[in-house]
Amino acid sequence: MPDRIGPAAILVEGERVHAVVSLDQAHSYTDQVQDFGEAAILPGLVDSHVHINDPGRTEWEGFETATRAAAAGGYSILVDMPLNCLPATTTVAAVEAKRKAAHGRCHVDWGMWGGVARDNQKDLESLAEAGVLGFKCFLIDPGIDGFTMVTEEQLRSALPHIARTGLPLLVHAELPGPIARATEAVSKADWGHYSTYLQSRPDEAELAAIRLMTALCREYGFRLHIVHLATWQALEELRAARSEGLPITVETCPHYLHICAEKIGDGFTLGKCAPPIRNRENREKLWDGLRDGIIDMVVTDHSPCPPAMKRQKEGNFRDAWGGIASLSLALPLIWTEARSRGFTLLDLARWMASAPARLAGCDERKGRLAAGWDADFVVFDPDGEFVVAKERLHYRHPISPYIGETLRGVVRETYLRGRCVFAEGTFPGNACGREIAPDMKIRSSP
Repeated sequence: MPDRIGPAAILVEGERVHAVVSLDQAHSYTDQVQDFGEAAILPGLVDSHVHINDPGRTEWEGFETATRAAAAGGYSILVDMPLNCLPATTTVAAVEAKRKAAHGRCHVDWGMWGGVARDNQKDLESLAEAGVLGFKCFLIDPGIDGFTMVTEEQLRSALPHIARTGLPLLVHAELPGPIARATEAVSKADWGHYSTYLQSRPDEAELAAIRLMTALCREYGFRLHIVHLATWQALEELRAARSEGLPITVETCPHYLHICAEKIGDGFTLGKCAPPIRNRENREKLWDGLRDGIIDMVVTDHSPCPPAMKRQKEGNFRDAWGGIASLSLALPLIWTEARSRGFTLLDLARWMASAPARLAGCDERKGRLAAGWDADFVVFDPDGEFVVAKERLHYRHPISPYIGETLRGVVRETYLRGRCVFAEGTFPGNACGREIAPDMKIRSSP
């Protein structure tokens, strides 16, 4: 049922859920009943933080492979970040290029964030009219050609436009000053040690950025979303900001909730991301942030790259690409950790379905098992276990820091608008994913 755990039947009519009823009522509606036994049925997951890299960098990922991995992970919709594609999604022309790239290639539904860059402030309202679900900016150099960071001055020029759209601004919240000072302090250290990289990205970079954005949110009244929170030290300030009524939401990611710095060995560059994975105590306090409701959601920040960019042979954390891919593993990763801490499947549904759907403005049709919502759901065995192997990853380059780990919880099947898009390792049918617009109309592809 939408707000509780118990035996139930989901009645599907066309692409929507007609009703959620008790088991004994199901046969009074229809003789066509599919029994999933003791498996749980969760709402289709929503990932509002994914780097698909398409068009322009499809050697990194692509719509076909990313959405295939998403289906295998229980996701029904992905929202693509604007920076890793060429052109970056900072103009209406780039929006149309992305639509063309996605046409006929998506196994799940998708949407896109627009980018806030150095010189596109006047394009932002046009981007909203063109169908982006919100905006993303970096307060620090993102480390990729084609997308620029923004300064406070540039951000102030953009914020009146963003506020007028009513759409959220997603912020990579690290400021360059603390990082520059910390990097200089360790410049002669051994970059094969994870501790060197960790020291180069201090908590203070996140804290200073969040304080800046909170002040701007208070001044301009826009919807602020903090992406991939990695430091627990910001939790109380975020709690205080929200208690005064500021429209702030917060996410964190599976790698911050599962891995800790103590487990990242020398040269293990597969564990590099930005902001960095911090120590065990930090990880536990992020879980407390979820428990207390300061952190609203868990999304992947799926950020793949060609294997060579991870510099595994050199083991150099300074030069390796900072990103972790986890679309096909996020649900079991989080369930493995959440279950041991007393959380339930209802918590997972809130963190990984309803909350990100609300952020992306698609919560009137995605993220719940309820009458009128899209018939997106996941058949999930919470007691099953598996060892992570390359064959389970399904994204373009099967590299992962999780290879060889035993995880709890197995995605058996995934349904998108009533159609099975993943079943026991296979992807039946044609790619049927569609773009989701802000008003939740399904856009016709070109």
